[in-house]
Amino acid sequence: MDLEIQQRVKDLAEKHGAENVVVVIGGAEGESAGLSAETVTAGDPTFAGPLAGVALGLACYHVVEDEIKNEADAAVYDEQCGMMEMVLDIDDIVNELQGVRKEFGKYSL
Repeated sequence: MDLEIQQRVKDLAEKHGAENVVVVIGGAEGESAGLSAETVTAGDPTFAGPLAGVALGLACYHVVEDEIKNEADAAVYDEQCGMMEMVLDIDDIVNELQGVRKEFGKYSL
């Protein structure tokens, strides 16, 4: 997660309250999605960005997880994400995000 996005997330959490912010990730691999999730929950693990040492504990989900998928209009979701679901390792992504939420998350949907 680049430094600019980290700052945006930090600013939004400060402005609206961390309990009111949900981060939706779209990374194509479990490991990269997990790293982004860890950044917004436990803080930047590289200690390079605005979230270094800042454990926001934000609710964080991948766009292919049921919690997000079920909230979207089915036709729009299928149009925008349907092809992606066919090529991604969904189980790996879901397992990675669930692990991060369990270990570091303070908030959920």
